[in-house]
Amino acid sequence: MRNLFLTNTMTRQKELFVPIHPGHVGMYVCGPTVYGEAHLGHARPGVTYDVLFRLLKHLGYKVRYVRNITDVGHLEHDADEGEDKIAKKARLEELEPMEVVQTYTERYHEAMRKLNVESPSIEPRASGHIIEQIEAIKKILDKGYAYVSNGSVYFDVEKYNRDFNYGVLSGRTLEATLEGTRSLDGQGDKKAPYDFALWKKAEPEHIMRWPSPWGDGFPGWHLECSVMGEKYLGQEFDIHGGGMDLMFPHHECEIAQNQASRGTQGVHYWVHNNMITINGQKMGKSLGNFITLPELFSGSHPILTQPYSPMTIRFFILQAHYRSTLDFSNEALQGSEKGYKRIMLAARDLRSLSAAAKADEPVSEEISAIIEGVYDALCDDLNTPIAIAHIFEAVRIVNSAKEKRISLSPADLEALGKLFDEVVCGVLGLIDEEEAGGSGKAEKALEGAMELVLEERKKARAEKNWAESDRIRDLLKEYGISIKDTKDGASWTLD
Repeated sequence: MRNLFLTNTMTRQKELFVPIHPGHVGMYVCGPTVYGEAHLGHARPGVTYDVLFRLLKHLGYKVRYVRNITDVGHLEHDADEGEDKIAKKARLEELEPMEVVQTYTERYHEAMRKLNVESPSIEPRASGHIIEQIEAIKKILDKGYAYVSNGSVYFDVEKYNRDFNYGVLSGRTLEATLEGTRSLDGQGDKKAPYDFALWKKAEPEHIMRWPSPWGDGFPGWHLECSVMGEKYLGQEFDIHGGGMDLMFPHHECEIAQNQASRGTQGVHYWVHNNMITINGQKMGKSLGNFITLPELFSGSHPILTQPYSPMTIRFFILQAHYRSTLDFSNEALQGSEKGYKRIMLAARDLRSLSAAAKADEPVSEEISAIIEGVYDALCDDLNTPIAIAHIFEAVRIVNSAKEKRISLSPADLEALGKLFDEVVCGVLGLIDEEEAGGSGKAEKALEGAMELVLEERKKARAEKNWAESDRIRDLLKEYGISIKDTKDGASWTLD
């Protein structure tokens, strides 16, 4: 089995990966908060940890991959206060909160499927583990690292910091944390501004609420991952992944909760992917550059010059190292589209080549070096851009053989075939959209047609022609297409 090196955020160093249990790997990744459409920011962790999952399996490990769904609504970094975003969405759209959760969970899954992201081994939801979260809070209270205040329970960061080190992951001191803490309504219940909620008292208008020893309420945002990680992977497990924006406070709070409730930090390797920016700016709705994945696939966002296929998006993500910032632009996506198509064309051409050299010749040194370079790069902290550079060398060789400038032995063809099948398709997860039954073209055609249909329905609704609007909706339903009307317009999904 090849050695794999990962950069451990905890130590800030590249370390040889040694699993707790030989041959078995436990991996937990923070999944989405499902209160809106899957967006470009979801794509990077989705693809990054999918490649790690695939690589570990390819190297021979048996992997249990847990990716949670946050369906209680705590998505802000300072979400101890304020309205639950899922409950707010439910109120605005006159739905039950779990209708919102189900709708956007399905859309997230559909977007990940298009990106060829494999399903995790287990995908638990926060709302399905309320009892376990309450039990964890009891343990933390019993150990003296939490306190009850006005029906809520808060983690006592200052007391914990005296015994351990709050900031061991992020490198922040308690003083720096205090300086960076915003003043929020309701913080009078806390001993200190940096204390975080383990359980929040539900106000009368709060829809999502559960009974507890401290009164009706809901768990704090940070608690779910500590609890579900322990339940499905044990008190200690190998890898915990997530976006760099989660390092503080979310993952820092997880470590504190783990140490306080079970006497261990719990995670051996912390892995964090960096963010996607758009033309150098952080993605955000207020900046007008917030792009959902359906908008990317259809090209319907104003800043897009064309639609981009799911595999173009995946290839674009893989062209940068997961720990570096990735800047989105139309020019970058168009370059990725060309690079992706070059590789897929070479894979098709390779299958049509016949051996021109002697059958008993070994794999050439050049091809062996390319394959070794690909594996060295992938095992060196998932260095996908270097791996892709080596793959383009393989593309060059295929093109030369196609043009009959060089000859390849049966061993060469077999080695290159395994590289494309097992690494390009298997580990990197790139599939040929044109060859897969024309699915890539078909999806683009469907998305374009639906854009026209929804525009006609929008006109009918604007003219208060409700009969025509309903007719279009019902007709699409017969073809397995569901229409959902929101205040932002209509969207569609395949049933």
